[in-house]
Amino acid sequence: MFLSKGVDSRLFALDLLQRVNREGAFANIILPKELSGSKFDDADKAFITELVYSTLRLSGKYDFAIERFSDRPVTDIDLKLLDLLRLGAHQIYGMRTPIHAALNETVEVANKVLGKSKASFLNALLRKLSTIKDLDQVIEDAISDPLEQMSVKFSHPKWMVQAFLDRLQDLSEVQLLLKTNNEPISPNLVAWPGLSSVEELISEGAERLTLSNFAAVAKKPPHAYSAVKEKRAGVQDVGSQYLVELFFRTATPGLDWLDLCAAPGGKAKLLYQLLNGEKFTANEVNPIRFELLKNVLPSEVLTMHDGTISSNFERRYDRILIDAPCTGMGALRRRPEARWRKTPSDLKNLVKLQSDLLQSALSLLKPKGLIAYATCSPHLLETKVQIADFLHRNKNVRLRNLSEFSSASIDGLQPDGTMQLWTHRNASDSMFLALLKLET
Repeated sequence: MFLSKGVDSRLFALDLLQRVNREGAFANIILPKELSGSKFDDADKAFITELVYSTLRLSGKYDFAIERFSDRPVTDIDLKLLDLLRLGAHQIYGMRTPIHAALNETVEVANKVLGKSKASFLNALLRKLSTIKDLDQVIEDAISDPLEQMSVKFSHPKWMVQAFLDRLQDLSEVQLLLKTNNEPISPNLVAWPGLSSVEELISEGAERLTLSNFAAVAKKPPHAYSAVKEKRAGVQDVGSQYLVELFFRTATPGLDWLDLCAAPGGKAKLLYQLLNGEKFTANEVNPIRFELLKNVLPSEVLTMHDGTISSNFERRYDRILIDAPCTGMGALRRRPEARWRKTPSDLKNLVKLQSDLLQSALSLLKPKGLIAYATCSPHLLETKVQIADFLHRNKNVRLRNLSEFSSASIDGLQPDGTMQLWTHRNASDSMFLALLKLET
């Protein structure tokens, strides 16, 4: 049976959504890859990208609407049907798709992949959803608690909204952050020193980003840039680049550097290129993630050890980077599904792992050496509290003030010498960095 472009693109979007929601894939990895090998034209690719990313971001909000007009909770709805309902809801509420096209072609997809009974249920429910002219107003009328209302309206788990409020101490600024997290983003490119330059990226249509000396924003698919295609440049958030730059500014000749949790390799690659022949080791314990490192770094600098066990390592280091596993709350704009993958129980386990990594790194550090502790999360327990606990346990360690290495104009320097970038302030991931010095 011949499928119209509209149906075909929605089928494609549903498959990608299923892979992310049900198989644990990452949208920002699989979507560009699958689209680049597809036969869709640029308009269809843009439609699919918007449909997938925004449906993932806003699924919490759409689940509220679906449950309001359904005779069952969303937890009782068939998973593929639920994903297709969310896709239909986004076309109704979040896109300029004509209502008749959103309904008819989404129902046609349902007929093909779900059968007539479920397609009939979807058709009836989407028609009810289409009668809501202002979903935000419905949410505000139905929910009185401010945090719960913001959680649903801006589609973030409530515990994350509370965590952002704990740091920002201002509901209006939290709202701005949540709104920013839901906005589309163009990929940030990194020109790896010695292999390419920002000027080369700009010559092919990218635009310079000022936070990092190596950053540009892509105005077309990343692999359309020669340097990226030839693996002389990569895709990396500008905030991550900036933190690597700050750590590199502590360099003096002849130091021995370690990236303790190096995969997938973006920070490690930039640091390796900046060091230009200095001693450098990139470590990763996870075998699958270790394979990612092989794509960007030479095998002779790679090790695969459990970073929490210092005895696994044969020597001590002058500089250690801990890009710690975390909740990923700082990358919600760039990783649309990340907000739904972590829970408060995950947070507890991650905080313990971060603490173990810090303590292990300290055992591996030479006297007067420095640890750069970074997280892609602003959560207090993963940042301020984690560092305070570490300093309390280790009286021979002090916090080095990052203002020594950073521009005073950067909005992110904290009074205690740490740095906290914010998506809505810095147009980057909400990265945290603390620089720790072993005195004896």
